[in-house]
Amino acid sequence: MKKLFFATSLFALIMIIVPVSAAKIVAEKTGSKINVTIDNRFFTSYIFSDDEKYPFFYPVNGPVSGGSVTSMRNGEYPHHSSLFFGCDMVNGGNYWQEGLERGRIISVNAEVNKQGGDTAIITNECIWSRPGAESPVKDSRTIIITSPSATVRQIDFNISLEMLNDVTIRKTNHSLFSARIAADISVKNGGIMINAEGMKSEKDTFGKRSAWMDYYGKRGDYVEGLAIMQHPSNPLYPSPWFTRDYGFISPTPMNWPENGSEIFIEKGTVINLRYRVIVHSGDERQAKIAESFEKYTKE
Repeated sequence: MKKLFFATSLFALIMIIVPVSAAKIVAEKTGSKINVTIDNRFFTSYIFSDDEKYPFFYPVNGPVSGGSVTSMRNGEYPHHSSLFFGCDMVNGGNYWQEGLERGRIISVNAEVNKQGGDTAIITNECIWSRPGAESPVKDSRTIIITSPSATVRQIDFNISLEMLNDVTIRKTNHSLFSARIAADISVKNGGIMINAEGMKSEKDTFGKRSAWMDYYGKRGDYVEGLAIMQHPSNPLYPSPWFTRDYGFISPTPMNWPENGSEIFIEKGTVINLRYRVIVHSGDERQAKIAESFEKYTKE
């Protein structure tokens, strides 16, 4: 018995001393998409093809099921493309809803800057363009993908918006960073949507300012979901949220202008925005979303 105890203790000591190897993250550019795998499991694709409204991520696969926690459009809302960034009502153009002639966010040079270790980094410069009008905005994106644990996938979005002309954005709920959540984990199908203050569902979260929002639901015997965090350095932080029980979350400052019905931004202005996406198993407590946000605020 003593020998068995010694062997067990030695094994435990080795487990403490020897660090668990970090996840291996590979990002490969193939045509008009960048495919990302984590420990040889497909995680997501960054899609930027010429026939799309804007670049976006789809699928965004859960760490346990391997199925996407986001959805890709439907007949009722064909402009919801999984995990994306855009805006309506920009100098008369629409860089959100369907119809390429109304405005597009065109990827100029999506590239993989780092991959193969514990981090993948994607950079992308985009021009906001529509026929017969001067481009109002250029954005530069740095996207950092990591996997802090076997049950967590993390995507950091750092987006720099440069105003190429004077820009007026009218009041709109269609603005900036957004996620269309998979139907099976939506509130309508028994899922949970909860903000940093513990408020739940569309009724209690719509239009409310909050640092983060988490959306998750049961998949068989386990739970998976996706959280979006706003970094405190963002202008108008924390922005109010546009939320839907059918499965949509977006921190949307343009729907609640501070003064009047529009926002004016001078030519040459640069706005930096940061968002963190946590794809996780478990509920918001098991996934330690609040703790992750506190860490994010110090980065």
